[in-house]
Amino acid sequence: MTPSPENERRAAQSDGVDQVARVGLVVYGVLHLLVAWLVLRLASGDRSGSASGTGALHTLAQSAVGRVTLYAIAAGFAALALWHGIEAVLGYHRFGFVEKLSNRLVSAVKVVVFAAIGLNALLLATGSSSSSSSTGGSPDGYTARLMSLPAGPLLVGLVGAVIIVVGLVLAYFGLARNFRETMSHQGRTGRLGKAYVLLGVVGYVSRGIAIGLVGALFVYAALTHDPQKSGGLDQALQDVVAQPLGAPALVLMALGLTSFGLFCFAWARHIDR
Repeated sequence: MTPSPENERRAAQSDGVDQVARVGLVVYGVLHLLVAWLVLRLASGDRSGSASGTGALHTLAQSAVGRVTLYAIAAGFAALALWHGIEAVLGYHRFGFVEKLSNRLVSAVKVVVFAAIGLNALLLATGSSSSSSSTGGSPDGYTARLMSLPAGPLLVGLVGAVIIVVGLVLAYFGLARNFRETMSHQGRTGRLGKAYVLLGVVGYVSRGIAIGLVGALFVYAALTHDPQKSGGLDQALQDVVAQPLGAPALVLMALGLTSFGLFCFAWARHIDR
């Protein structure tokens, strides 16, 4: 028997789903704070860390306490994947058909992303994950495979363009303050609410810039036909810090990522789906 729309709405908006979402958002915020810390280390001249989500997980895996933390992170990302899975199937009833469908598709993509990060954290915690530094698993390794295909440089350029668009969408989402729709009235009004909104704006714009930098590397690799010019966030930030005023720019990036991490904590407290 097919559930009625009213039953679907109640299931999607249950208190249990809210609690799952809160757990996931707190862990997501912690991960962004870890990445911000690694970016600050990079800005200060320390090249030992990898300033990305994956890099932060690998840094934690180097100590016993960190590996215990990885289990908690894995559980948190499992909660995020579960939350967005429910949203992909039952959520967004307040929107019209087209907007509901697009939001559900975005949630479905997030399920895959968060599940992959959670699985990576779990594998690192158990010592089962292979090193991300291997050629086959690095961004330039994947880019080299794409580059070897017919019209490979064009494909790499298109990947870069898509990544840049994602970054621009995130930045616009923050500047337009669209995230306020996911927070309760108390979480976006008053003195504290205004502070939360400011954290969200700065955080989303910073994430958009970081993702846009990665896309720019892919476009540059396509234009130069050199797969080694591509890379993830680590490579992008390494290129930034090598420029004049690069270190201050990374400090600003770290502050932006910190803002997003703190916003996730506020969002977890005042979530309204």
